[in-house]
This record gives sequence, structure tokens and C-alpha cells, in this order.
Amino acid sequence: MRRVTSFGYALALALVAAPGLAADFSDPTWPCIQRKVENLSIGLMWTHPLPETPVSDPETRREIDRLAAKMALRRLEVESLRPEIEAFAARHDGSPDILGRVFRDVFDTLSTRRGKVVSGIEDFSLGQIELSKRIEAAHTEMANLMQAETPDYDRIDALEEQLDWDQLIYSDRQSTITYLCETPTLIEQRLYSLSQILRQQIREAG
Repeated sequence: MRRVTSFGYALALALVAAPGLAADFSDPTWPCIQRKVENLSIGLMWTHPLPETPVSDPETRREIDRLAAKMALRRLEVESLRPEIEAFAARHDGSPDILGRVFRDVFDTLSTRRGKVVSGIEDFSLGQIELSKRIEAAHTEMANLMQAETPDYDRIDALEEQLDWDQLIYSDRQSTITYLCETPTLIEQRLYSLSQILRQQIREAG
């Protein structure tokens, strides 16, 4: 049987890790420093009227679909897309309707992905909270067992093994939180940058 020498270290680890679980303690489902914005508004990024009727020309519709799908690929740098956007806009005479349709498609795709990320972060945070409660409960039980007149060392040993795994899982998961929290913001920034490039191509009538 192992001696219970890691108890103090494990408790310290849990106490250090726990404060990072939520930046805003009023919302335990949101562990990020960034302000939680559940839904984006297309009107804040696109100031021109957005057409409601579908595109009648099939080839134009296919062009819009292809360009919007490519613009939504986050692995592609925004600036690398500028020549293709400019060429597309030139073919359509800088039409605000056509360019607006492109942006709406990109917005719908990326805002949907962003919503899934936000939901995933919420689930992640709740999972970490439950795991931290389990760690805390195990520490409390270990402390009580150690204070008993005849400690149950088999149970203490089992709890220590459980804590080793739980704290490792907690720490590994927590190391990903910065990336997770940055993702919604990066999507917002991409949408804004793409809207700027598209709006620069618009030629007003008259």
C-alpha cells in the first residue's frame, strides 16, 4: 500500500486550478475572460439592405455558394481571399445585393459554427465543475479518514488513486480552455474582416 504523501500536493493543485474555472462567477457555464455573446447580429457587420428573394440565375447562385463556402474556411487567411473576392465583385459590377448574399451565406455558416463552440464551452465548464466537486469530496473524505482513530488505509489508497486520475484529467482539460475561449472571438473577427473586404467592393448605383 502506498503512503498518503501526495495529499497536500493534490489539495494544493485543486485549489490552484479551481479559480480558473470561471471568469464570471455569475455564470458557471462560461469560464472565459471574453464576454459571453450567444448570438451575433448580421446587422452590426453589414450595413446595406440584405435581399430577401432568392437569386434567379443558377450560375450566379453556384458562384455565390462556392465563394461563400471558401470564405467560411477558417484555415484560409482572410487576406488570401481578397483577390478572389475582388474578381467576383468585378464580374457582378460591385452589386450590393450579390455581395450581400455572399456575406449572408458566410455569416450563416460561421455563426452556426460559433454557436456550437459556445455550447461546447458551456458543456465543458459544467463538466469541469462536476469534476472539481468530485475532487473536493474525495479530499474531504480522505481528511476525515486520516483523522479516524483507526484509518481505513485501503479506502484512503483507493481515494488517492482516484484523485491522481481526476486531477490529471482536470488539468489536461483546463489547459485547453484558452484555445476554446478564443475560438468564438476569432470567428467574430473573421466575419468582420470579410464584411469589410466585401463592402469595399460595393459600387453604389448612380
